[in-house]
Amino acid sequence: MRQIDVVTIFPEMFEPYLGSSIIGKARERGLVAVNVHNLRDHTEDKHRTTDDTPYGGGPGMVMKIEPIARAFESIKNDGLPTRSILVTPQGRRFDQGMAEEFSKDERRLLILCGRYEGVDERVVEQYIDDEVSVGDYVLTGGELPALVIIDASVRLLPGVLGDEGSLEDESFSWGILDYPQYTRPPQWGGKGVPEVLTSGNHAGIDRYRRKEALRRTMARRPDLLDKARLDSNDMRLIEEIKEEE
Repeated sequence: MRQIDVVTIFPEMFEPYLGSSIIGKARERGLVAVNVHNLRDHTEDKHRTTDDTPYGGGPGMVMKIEPIARAFESIKNDGLPTRSILVTPQGRRFDQGMAEEFSKDERRLLILCGRYEGVDERVVEQYIDDEVSVGDYVLTGGELPALVIIDASVRLLPGVLGDEGSLEDESFSWGILDYPQYTRPPQWGGKGVPEVLTSGNHAGIDRYRRKEALRRTMARRPDLLDKARLDSNDMRLIEEIKEEE
């Protein structure tokens, strides 16, 4: 994945975020290209209609197939191998593993942002490779989920982050939550920094961080431990944490 194309009826929502911070710098350095396409540019009526009432009745509107088909055919006309996804609550849950999967995929990532009650099912059958959800809740559209997917995937591309080692130390890269972080000043409001972090003992610091990451995961997301990459040292730390409670 070195190129991302997004199809949306609200293209103005993207540039303020994509032009900023790490993602903006990655685009400036040519590490990734992100193109946002206005679905309304692929309509053929004077009202630039992208939706219609659902067959069979019911509330809301459904996104029409014709403008989506024209948009996809236009984008894919360059012959670049493409992986097309629809962001929808019905999709498989987006997680760190999927972000890594997208970042390593050499195909262009083409994201369709749904709206209203969804898209005509024939769009999914004809054009979509993956349906992706960012969580078990409903948003007004797929634009925010698309930005989440782009951010989580692009930051994993080689050269995007200044410190590549930071990828190995953050939440979910271990399969568990991150450890507590501290910076200056060493004392604030009567609260100090754990002594081990200022000791210079790197082995002690590593052990402290791993233990606190496990402690936090046990307290907040114990479900993650069933899938986490734990070794015998981790199991000993877990037993210590249980004895301390």
